Amino acid sequence: MKKHILLVNPWIYDFAAYDFWIAPLGLLYIASFLRRNGYDVQFVDCLSSPAPEHCRYGNKPRRLPSGQGKFFKENIEKPEALRGIERKYSRYGMPPDVFKRALRDSPRPDLICVTSMMTYWYPAVFDVILALKEVFPGSPVILGGTYATLCPEHASRSGADLIVSGEGEARLPELLNNILGDECVFVTDPSDLDSYPYPAFDLAVRREQVSLLTSRGCPFRCGYCASHLLNDGFRRREPHKVADEIEYWNKSFGISHFSFYDDALLVHPDQLAIPLFREIIKRGLDCHFHCPNGLHLREITPKLSRLMFRAGVRTLRFGFETSNAVRQRETGGKVNNENLRHAVACLTEAGYRPREIGIYILCGMPGQSAGEVRESISYVSQCGARPIIAEYSPIPGTALWSDSVRESPDPILSEPLYQNNSLLPCRNRDLTYEVYRHCKLLTRIA
Repeated sequence: MKKHILLVNPWIYDFAAYDFWIAPLGLLYIASFLRRNGYDVQFVDCLSSPAPEHCRYGNKPRRLPSGQGKFFKENIEKPEALRGIERKYSRYGMPPDVFKRALRDSPRPDLICVTSMMTYWYPAVFDVILALKEVFPGSPVILGGTYATLCPEHASRSGADLIVSGEGEARLPELLNNILGDECVFVTDPSDLDSYPYPAFDLAVRREQVSLLTSRGCPFRCGYCASHLLNDGFRRREPHKVADEIEYWNKSFGISHFSFYDDALLVHPDQLAIPLFREIIKRGLDCHFHCPNGLHLREITPKLSRLMFRAGVRTLRFGFETSNAVRQRETGGKVNNENLRHAVACLTEAGYRPREIGIYILCGMPGQSAGEVRESISYVSQCGARPIIAEYSPIPGTALWSDSVRESPDPILSEPLYQNNSLLPCRNRDLTYEVYRHCKLLTRIA
């Protein structure tokens, strides 16, 4: 008899949330791995919208054909640590009664796997695990994902029976043997991402788009980024195999929108990006590609820009962070001002309009002044691109973490809720909430 394994993607609890092609990609890879080993897999995505009859007061979230859109949300009580914040706090995703009904409709699981995202979303993880323990007492619960990796000690309070850090696929054979006494007949090679089966997007409720994995990790070590903490080194797939996957989803399921969430999609473009986009064009795949994670500006050339435009890359977001040369070097040195000016010129010539070239500017880094943020917005605008404020979130284990702990007015070390980027955890007398709101306004004017 097949053993049953339940996979759960928790809610988001926050002041605001929007679905920029969010997908529990790691969990869906694990689902495919488990299927290959003969398990019956159930998947419950708490972020999926409930059926229309559960959308009370006309709160039906608006979704776009590209796969982005609003989540269903309900206001909830703020945690004690956030009571002083005069903003509404919400649960994003299906109502709890719909979640529990989905659990009761599932077979009793022999094992439950829960993923996690932002560290400051942990209250939702705790509530999900509490509900799982109520409905399925005795079923072991494993917690993995970003929060579990970055804050394992804090995550041990979640109620999960086991906390798994890092990439879960590599640990699965050992875990299944230790917990269920099973030997895996299908295993993957963590050093070869092409040995992984395609993620089980057929289990997802929302299928407007598919998130793609072309690599894991990043060769850079930017002071604000946790990529090297979450991934076992920098590894890439073969470009033609990525094109095979795109063609599979497009031809088999009619998917035409795809999102890249790689940390280094464009790094060394001759190895991946250029042959991949050429292959997409050669196969005549009429698809649209979205890159919300922050591409590397330094790699942009006229040739790469033209290929991206012809292949259908439509949502462009680049990591620039600041126009301040000193801070550019201090945070990793991956980009400078001339890289931005050159890249925008190449992209514009290839056919992209200024408003389509989104440039992330980090706001609220330790010791950052309001003037630096304003100057960065102005410089991006002068280059002919669209400045986008990205609020800095202090991440445990990164190079800027110790500076953040020292300078934050909040106890970010002991309470992950204060790591929430919307709170500007490293705000100071010069860079206040009011100044931040003014900087957001400047980006809209620009």
